[in-house]
Amino acid sequence: MSHPIRDRLWAILDVARPGDRLSRGFDIGLLALIVLNILAVIVDSVASINRRIGPALNAFEWFSVAVFSAEYLLRVWSAPADPRFARPIWGRLRFMVTPMALIDLMAVLPAYLPMLGFDLRFVRALRLLRIFRAAKLARYISALRLFGDVIRAKREELVLTTCVFALMLLITSCLMYFAEHEAQPEAFSSIPAAMWWSVVTLTTVGYGDVHPVTSLGRLLASLSAILGIGFFALPTAILGSGFIEEVEKRKELRGRTCPHCGRELS
Repeated sequence: MSHPIRDRLWAILDVARPGDRLSRGFDIGLLALIVLNILAVIVDSVASINRRIGPALNAFEWFSVAVFSAEYLLRVWSAPADPRFARPIWGRLRFMVTPMALIDLMAVLPAYLPMLGFDLRFVRALRLLRIFRAAKLARYISALRLFGDVIRAKREELVLTTCVFALMLLITSCLMYFAEHEAQPEAFSSIPAAMWWSVVTLTTVGYGDVHPVTSLGRLLASLSAILGIGFFALPTAILGSGFIEEVEKRKELRGRTCPHCGRELS
């Protein structure tokens, strides 16, 4: 059943459609608040600045929590306006477990934990979760949405390359442990300890804090470094092709409208 107030509220809270000035103004205001929150998290970590403007930062934090909490509750209430969440109860529950809704919740949850009886030391550590507010930018910045679309489209290929990397990590760690354990019992004390060397080698970082000294170990290290260079070309190629496909798809949809609601396809 159509609900004019709820439908209009959802349109305002959603990314602005062309010509919707109120929704556009809301988007800009919320974007500005998110950016200011990111700056506040950074400034809050500087002790000398925090001592001078700590009360102001705290007041701004509670203002932000109030705004983001109201935004989250209004999104949950108006969610049935979207056909994906049309059922009053089940639809709202489905909306609440979507990635962006979970990010919205994580942006405000740390502020309410002290009221629920959590240890204040634990809460202070969780205050860093305020940086989740930066993820809210993905709702309004098309480049970030494009990145998310590419990840979803190529998730099977990316999962496959992650599994291959995990297998390579296990094999190189085991081989390096057996090659170097006797020569360096402290550096390669176990296979899990050897995994640190495998990670920095396969990713071609090579910190040099742990390195092989035996001839067999150096041979294995050379092969691992070459494999690492070749391996990391795979996800780069997958993401590159995904971006090209997604951009072409958006170019084809640009200017086309839905025959039912008249909105521009995206």
